[in-house]
Amino acid sequence: MSKGLIAIAVLVALAGIVLFSSVYTVHQTQQALLLQFGAPQRIDTEPGIHFKIPFVQDVVPIEKRILALDIEPEELITKDQKRMVVDAFSRFKITDPLQFYQAVRTTGQARSRLQPILISSMRAVLGDEEFVTLLSGERSTLMAKIAEQMNQKAGDFGVEIVDVRIKRADLPEANKNAIFNRMQTERQREAREERALGDEEARRITARAERDRTVLLAEAEKQSEILRGEGDGARAAIFNNVANRDPEFYSFYRSLQAYRAALKGDDTTMVLNPKSDFFRFFGDIGSVQGGAVR
Repeated sequence: MSKGLIAIAVLVALAGIVLFSSVYTVHQTQQALLLQFGAPQRIDTEPGIHFKIPFVQDVVPIEKRILALDIEPEELITKDQKRMVVDAFSRFKITDPLQFYQAVRTTGQARSRLQPILISSMRAVLGDEEFVTLLSGERSTLMAKIAEQMNQKAGDFGVEIVDVRIKRADLPEANKNAIFNRMQTERQREAREERALGDEEARRITARAERDRTVLLAEAEKQSEILRGEGDGARAAIFNNVANRDPEFYSFYRSLQAYRAALKGDDTTMVLNPKSDFFRFFGDIGSVQGGAVR
């Protein structure tokens, strides 16, 4: 191979290297910061192919997507002096690539700087609220306050906090047991009170029912005596009416009643004078022995 061809090949290779070094691509999920000897020149936010001066300018890719910031569960004290463990996370995005690069350079460093800001903002906001507020519908308002406080400091890093979420807010394990025991004691006390009220109401109902029963029985007895008296009066009136209309028949009827009452059983002995008025309806009573009638 001639020296001319070798030179041409070398020149082509060098041109390719220079051309390759002067072209860079910006992905749609990223933005690019162009540096010349470490000094920022421009920011490319549009995706596609871009050009730079080879070997002089460098490209630093910076995320355009929303990034996650997670922390370990943190224990804090609420306004009503309740200890609680809060598990939260945040979402942020890079809004000023140049300031971001100058302040923290990488997303890992940004997370390290934002974590204590998230923790301190949680302590400041949640420390001014009572425990029950975190369990109510006001939790979204508290998360917005935390995000607002974080943005006051996160702007120095060229990022914006877009969201803060509380995944879980629980009592510490020791407090859980104490509160559970207190709640159990309280429920037992309420159960005893309800049971005592129930027993008292049962006794009241029983006494009222017993009183009503006594009154009803007395009223029934009174009514039965009245009806019995009215019946006896009606019966006496009927007898009197019969006696007035037919005295002989009435006397006969009364004698039959007397016979029924006196002559009971199969062996009844009566020692009477045969001429007694008791036997006047017997007519000739037959054999009379020693004044005894059988």
